[in-house]
Amino acid sequence: MLPLAVCSVVAVTVIVERFFFFRRIGAINLAETMLNMIGDRRIDEATAMAKNSSLPLIRVMSAGIVNRYHSSKAMEATGINEIAAMRRGLPVLDTVVTLSPLLGLLGTIIGMIDSFQIMALSGMGQPHAVTGGVAEALIATATGITVAVIALIPYNYFLARIERETETIEHYATRLEMALSLPDKE
Repeated sequence: MLPLAVCSVVAVTVIVERFFFFRRIGAINLAETMLNMIGDRRIDEATAMAKNSSLPLIRVMSAGIVNRYHSSKAMEATGINEIAAMRRGLPVLDTVVTLSPLLGLLGTIIGMIDSFQIMALSGMGQPHAVTGGVAEALIATATGITVAVIALIPYNYFLARIERETETIEHYATRLEMALSLPDKE
């Protein structure tokens, strides 16, 4: 049960940290404003607006603006880093989802072995000792499955959110490339 307790604490820690991370990264309005500035050829204003941001989408756009002549590669490189930052902690959560039921089953097997040892030593004369051990052993499986189910739901949500953010970054990066390639207004 101790490893399952550790798994649950780790899972809750990652879930809470990622929840607050994803809660703060929406930046559609700011991205639209920056694209409008680029379209109006106010590139310095857009650059100044982007430099102070810690939002992944804005960082990618900022890399494209700062490196105007190689904007595609600059945004691609920055995008890779930002997506890696969004994925931080998810392998740990995936491991908890996979490991918890296995630890629960291991606990059940160990509990069953103990119950059979009690039965071997005392014979069939103490059925309560044997059934109590079996019931206690099954608690480990139930706990492992519970930890996995509770961690699986946020894990899948975070994966879907990363996919959505990646699509948004690609969309705005493409729009920024097009805006940067427009000829100067006379």
